[in-house]
Amino acid sequence: MKIVTYNVNGLRPRIQQYGSLSKLLDSLDADIICIQETKLSKHDLRADLVRAEGYESFFSCCTRNSDRGRSAGYSGVATFCRVKSAFLSTEVALPISAEEGFTGLLATSKGYQPRKEECPSIAGGLECFSRDELLKVDSEGRCLITDHGHFVLFNIYGPRAVQDDPERIQFKLTFFRMLERRWEFLLHQGRRIIIVGDLNIAPAVIDRCDAEPDFEKNEFRRWFRSLLVQNGGRLLDIFRAKHPDREGAYTCWSQSTGAEEFNYGSRIDHILSAGSCLHGEEIQEGHDFVTCHVSECDILMQFQRWKPGNTPRWKGGRSIKLEGSDHVPVYTSLVEIPEVLQHSTPPLSARYHPQVFGSQQTLVSMFTRRQTTEQVILEESESPQIPSQEELISTPEKYDSRASQITMLGSQSNANILPCIAAKKKARLGQGSQLTLKSFFQKRTHRSETSSSSFADSKLFQTDISYSQIEPKGIPSAVDESSASKDCRSNAIDNTQHDCQLDACGSDKGKSEVALQEWQRIQQLMQTSVPLCKGHQEPCVSRVVKKAGPNLGRRFYVCARAEGPSSNPEANCGYFKWAAFLKSKGKGK
Repeated sequence: MKIVTYNVNGLRPRIQQYGSLSKLLDSLDADIICIQETKLSKHDLRADLVRAEGYESFFSCCTRNSDRGRSAGYSGVATFCRVKSAFLSTEVALPISAEEGFTGLLATSKGYQPRKEECPSIAGGLECFSRDELLKVDSEGRCLITDHGHFVLFNIYGPRAVQDDPERIQFKLTFFRMLERRWEFLLHQGRRIIIVGDLNIAPAVIDRCDAEPDFEKNEFRRWFRSLLVQNGGRLLDIFRAKHPDREGAYTCWSQSTGAEEFNYGSRIDHILSAGSCLHGEEIQEGHDFVTCHVSECDILMQFQRWKPGNTPRWKGGRSIKLEGSDHVPVYTSLVEIPEVLQHSTPPLSARYHPQVFGSQQTLVSMFTRRQTTEQVILEESESPQIPSQEELISTPEKYDSRASQITMLGSQSNANILPCIAAKKKARLGQGSQLTLKSFFQKRTHRSETSSSSFADSKLFQTDISYSQIEPKGIPSAVDESSASKDCRSNAIDNTQHDCQLDACGSDKGKSEVALQEWQRIQQLMQTSVPLCKGHQEPCVSRVVKKAGPNLGRRFYVCARAEGPSSNPEANCGYFKWAAFLKSKGKGK
């Protein structure tokens, strides 16, 4: 059995990158896939985002707005289980039960009003906290718990907290303290637990690229290490158990600084485990779950956005879009895991979500209607005909669609200049979306309902346009139209449109030249004003302060190269300089 944890940095862009949810999941090739930072709200749970053939899925979404102004849906976790059957199955991958959050209270917080005797109670180990405290911490969609019989799996997306945000620091501390109590309660009951996810904690110096001397004194890192067996705790860091001395084993890199290029990152995505082995010999030395049932644990570096051979940032690579998350997956392989008793998928499965089920029904009906419409259009277009002038006059209802289009043109105030306007618009758009008058009398494709009088008005409008473009002595009678008069009027319209197109092209060409000169002038100005970094003597890149404070909106310059170790001369030299103007225009003000 293979378990994968992956912070996707938005499930929608990853699905778009791979083409479908099924292709994304299949690329990970795992029995249980735990995803963090889905960035989906409850309203986003459509079938194409949450359901894939051969997988049972479980979601937890953020249900409250962030204190920092972000709307609901900015976090979120999901667990996908690859199974052969969702019903009456003995597969370990299919959970026996599933729980959104870790407090046991989310059923009441989602608006469900159960009877008093079935009101969800606080989960074991958390009785010392109030319901309000628990719901506040558990309402950001940061935890999913699935019970697989032989072990209980926690899929976690840990909160992020910066040093100057005491409120968020306290939130993160409370979050992990509550989780620790839940873990201890399950272990006390004799359950085995596996904890996976982006915990947003790099526990030791070896797990961080730029660790300072006091790095390990951070309270979250101290808490993390206190959980580990080597420090008297009960959890094993499975990756470090398998690779205790591997350096540069990172799972996350800064997107804004291009840190992947020099592997300048941190290891914050983890797989932890605690509990006895399945052999029933836990008392004997050397017998534990990891030793007996974990064959491997490693980082899937092939999912990294930066690939060998990519163009460096300072050589034009900044303009190249790197697809993928700023994290990479981590996996572990389990062995000798026997089957469990026959069971079916839990009620939390996305297959039972009303919005997902409803969208599937709607999609079927939508495709049915679409197919019917396409068949009608196909039948109508099987025998295309070009109507003659006599057919247009005798049976206008057959071609009323084109007649109504001409009528719309005829409603303009000056009919004589409409062809010229149409030609200029066509040239300005740079595409053939604007139709000519001749095209209205070609192959029919649609039907609509307009009156015969509309067609008569359009015919009069056509005649007016034609008369204004030819010599007076060549004007035929409005009643008696010969073939010569038709050709004359058609040529007049074509010539007028051709002249107008030339004028429009000439005008656009002049504007393009002016724009090109202005852009060259701006580039020259930028080249003379942008400083050179001291480390490489290369033009810097400008950035704007987005963090709230006295410098919000202020522009500055930094070295254009990717962030990396200070010992590497090819990496960012650390150059910094404020721009001459205090504030940048736009959103920064």
